[in-house]
Amino acid sequence: MSDKSYLEWPFLQPRHAAMAQALDAWAAENVPDLVGEEGDEDAACLRLVEAMGQAGWLAVAAPDLEAGEQLDLTSLCLTREILARHAGLADFAFAMQGLGSGAVVLFGTPEQRRTWLPGIRSGERLAGFALSEPDAGSDAGAMTTTATRTLDGYRLSGRKTWISNGGIGHQFVVFARLDGEARSTIALMVDAQTPGFVTEERIDICAPHPMATIRFDDCFIPESARLGDEGAGMKVALSTLDIFRPSVGAAALGLARRALDEAQAHAARRPMFGGVLGDLQLTQAKLAEMAVDIDTSALLVYRAAWARDRAGMGARITREAAMAKLHATEAAQSVIDKSVQIMGGLGVRVGTPVERLYREIRAMRIYEGASEVQKVVIARQLAGEFAKSR
Repeated sequence: MSDKSYLEWPFLQPRHAAMAQALDAWAAENVPDLVGEEGDEDAACLRLVEAMGQAGWLAVAAPDLEAGEQLDLTSLCLTREILARHAGLADFAFAMQGLGSGAVVLFGTPEQRRTWLPGIRSGERLAGFALSEPDAGSDAGAMTTTATRTLDGYRLSGRKTWISNGGIGHQFVVFARLDGEARSTIALMVDAQTPGFVTEERIDICAPHPMATIRFDDCFIPESARLGDEGAGMKVALSTLDIFRPSVGAAALGLARRALDEAQAHAARRPMFGGVLGDLQLTQAKLAEMAVDIDTSALLVYRAAWARDRAGMGARITREAAMAKLHATEAAQSVIDKSVQIMGGLGVRVGTPVERLYREIRAMRIYEGASEVQKVVIARQLAGEFAKSR
């Protein structure tokens, strides 16, 4: 890491700094070989998750509450930031283990946690989070997938899309409407081997990673696989996203730090007008703007993580989470664009680090709530706080 000063900020404890240093060293040694060549994303994700599980890093994503561990958002954000700086696919592989287990950690019974989390933690099973639908993305409340009650469980029918780890995942947290109850939702833990669970279509995106449309054809899900209460599915979803939205900002921060490192290295060695590119004031101005954007994003990300960790398991940090994701992803897009400009032709050559960063950052401004949605969330939170103060 070129800049480690943020590890001494009061938002972080000494154990966080020690973890960051250890993970950075592990990632530098292992991640390049685990990621491999582009085009091998399914196998790469399986390798990455297995290796992270064996090394113990997935304990951050799927903590053992019975053993006294906690869902530590600061550690989660640090892990995503560091992995993203080394490789976007490494961050993705880790993040999906967290997003696919977060609802179980937050709302699962002790028995559900013992059943569903060990495989995620060890890296033997890949997890996923199935909320979006063909006509219900940012407006998750418009979902049409239904769960029909039976004597001992539910019959799940419908379609989910843009589902990360679709096609290779082993278990998913799936959200649906209770049949016949327009405003009542439910969260279910679904094994991918359940009869009627179909991977309908694999989806290719500009920053490749496993993604698919999945379909449920009258899948039977036992009542023991329900997370939380009937009718509380959206509470489960939004509480989980409160945790993971700041971590998306952290991943964007990691991409931005890598872009700044690449731009600085290039500017220091690229001959230009009798000196080097970094001597030009226009280049210096871009580098300064990039550094300011990075530090601002880091402050928002780790402020959100600190607020949640200090408040505890049941805390909601909706505004802080939305601010962190909004600013960090938008700022990272700007930082990476400046890095491409500084790199010149090398910045758009397929396969170079900055070209990959340019493709990887774009989706972060969309998934887990697009930037426009985050603005709505922030505005509504402000309006609510203002109304209470009057």
